[in-house]
Amino acid sequence: MREDSDNTGGEYKGREESEAGRSANSKFVYVVSSFATLGGFLFGYDTGIVSGSMLLIRPYFKLDTIWTEVIVSGTVASAAIFSLCGGYLADYVGRRRAIMAASVVFTIGALVMGAAPDKELLLVGRIIVGIGIGFASVTVPVYVAEVAPKNIRGTLVTLNQLFITIGILVSSIIAGAFSELRDTGWRYMLGLAAVPGIVQFLGFLFLPESPRWMLDSGNQNKAREILVQIRGTTDVEEEMAAIEQKLEESRKASSFKNGCTLSQVLTTPHVRRSLFVGAGLQFFQQVCGINTVIYYSATIMVMAGFSVRHAIWLVVAPNAVNFLATFIGMYLIDKLGRKVLLLCSLVGVFISLGILATGFQLAAIKSPPINVTETFNNETYTGACNKLYSNCNQCTTNTDCGFCYDVSTDGSCLPVDSNDNGRSLVGRCNASDQSGSSFTFAYGYCPNNYSWMPVLGMVLFVFSFAPGLGPIPWTVNAEIYPLWARGTCTAIAGATNWTFNLLISLTFLTLTEAITKYGTFWLYGGMCVVGFIFVVIFLPETKDKSLEEVEQLFMTSGSREERIHFLHADQLSKQYTAKTGDKETALGSDA
Repeated sequence: MREDSDNTGGEYKGREESEAGRSANSKFVYVVSSFATLGGFLFGYDTGIVSGSMLLIRPYFKLDTIWTEVIVSGTVASAAIFSLCGGYLADYVGRRRAIMAASVVFTIGALVMGAAPDKELLLVGRIIVGIGIGFASVTVPVYVAEVAPKNIRGTLVTLNQLFITIGILVSSIIAGAFSELRDTGWRYMLGLAAVPGIVQFLGFLFLPESPRWMLDSGNQNKAREILVQIRGTTDVEEEMAAIEQKLEESRKASSFKNGCTLSQVLTTPHVRRSLFVGAGLQFFQQVCGINTVIYYSATIMVMAGFSVRHAIWLVVAPNAVNFLATFIGMYLIDKLGRKVLLLCSLVGVFISLGILATGFQLAAIKSPPINVTETFNNETYTGACNKLYSNCNQCTTNTDCGFCYDVSTDGSCLPVDSNDNGRSLVGRCNASDQSGSSFTFAYGYCPNNYSWMPVLGMVLFVFSFAPGLGPIPWTVNAEIYPLWARGTCTAIAGATNWTFNLLISLTFLTLTEAITKYGTFWLYGGMCVVGFIFVVIFLPETKDKSLEEVEQLFMTSGSREERIHFLHADQLSKQYTAKTGDKETALGSDA
């Protein structure tokens, strides 16, 4: 009787220890993931701060449209290239060291941008920051996915997206805070990115490597030690065995140790299929136009009819919604699943783009007429701006012209002062200080009654994007590849993301001039429709599956049966060898 009581007490104590272990596991995993996803914060801050800072940088360095697009896109181009290197770096030196390298590069790039004496060195700083973003964007999701328990993996990988949105939100607040310092404010905006880079580097001095990477590197004891640490329990043998089995399986099914990993990826059908899906999701994330909202949100606000001062602060609204809506994704991703959440997100983004496009289209149709005759030196002004155009929309499409109007919106089209785009070169809006004047010089926008529609469209856009289309492409890419191909495939998918990010950011202003503002947003909306069809056809659900199970989702039924037969034969061989010690006979029986 006493013995039974002792056993019961032991079982109770064991359950108590198990509960304590799970609690410790949860806390430590979140600590590890939070420090890792500081890379996401830096990613968000450095991509978001360009929106507000460019409104000050553009007149400071007198940038034209091409230089503006190049400085915005320099980071993106660099990230596209170095995301490929980031995958190889993460495989070669480990996930932890790759993230630490990214934080060092972030810090250097931020200091260079903040101190840049000219536009060329500013571009160099943007490129350096892009290197850090490229490393972090492919390494952080993989690291988090590899340390996370499968039941909260989606939530923890989405934590990276949450930190990206926090970075974007903080960047818009910082931009507003320093916007009054017209000559130096942008330096503080860009330079402050060095602070979280330093914090992340110091934090990772005390955090562990991915246990899967340690096992793949042949360090079994260290891998077990790390797994015990992040799970909060010594009962990790089953998980260790599953990871080791998958590694062994990958080694036997692949010759990547003796050849080119990329070649092996392209010649392995199920890995090739998973790469097609992973890269496809990254493609559609970008071509829906999200980074026009991130990089050019303040510019879009100006286009909608707001002043520069108001536009910088208004950007906080969509960025705050972006941050808050990410919690919806964190809550739903492991409940609804990746596919359903992504499809709902695409529908919401399409509707939002429709509102944005309609707002700009109505503003163009109802554009104020040019009906005021200007005089200059007591003579009627007949310059090219006033002579060529009949309404504000036509006038402000020309970057050399602006619309001068009063409270009645009666206006004229006048050439812009190249030293100050807040005033005209001649005419009623030529005064350097118009604060007491009834006239306003609109450069790059037109006064209209539909300014609320682009603001609403941007808010709904990020509300729809943040829970689904934002985090899920990164989450899925961290899940769907076998370990031997994970670094290479996530690098290729990440490079796809950054390549089309570059294309969108480099062409947005040019597109708005070539096919109109509303035409540009309708184009992005059309890509959402194509993306919806892609997800319906090609994306399987990965919810509640281990990383080792997800790989089989991309296999044909024949391939799965062949794999099961292979594993069964291999197991029989091991059992025979263990019993007889006759390795050659065992190998012969396999044959």
